Amino acid sequence: MAVKIRLNRMGAKKNPFYRIVVADSRAPRDGRFIEIIGNYDSTQEPAVININEEKALEWMGKGAQPTDTVRSLLKKQGVMAKFDEAKRAKQ
Repeated sequence: MAVKIRLNRMGAKKNPFYRIVVADSRAPRDGRFIEIIGNYDSTQEPAVININEEKALEWMGKGAQPTDTVRSLLKKQGVMAKFDEAKRAKQ
């Protein structure tokens, strides 16, 4: 089972906000997911990003692949740097 960390669209028409979820790659965008690890609201200025760092690192350690958009959000929050550090420490 290929696991992805991706966005799940919520909210009303023309007023979206997104959950950052861990889901099977075969599941539909707004369908089943395994766990919610954060949220992202692009409509506010500046954009609001909340990510549970521990859960994100745990899932990436298990092999979950973030999508391009989620990867950029994780970089902004500094999670990708911590993941790379932990990966280098293991070697």
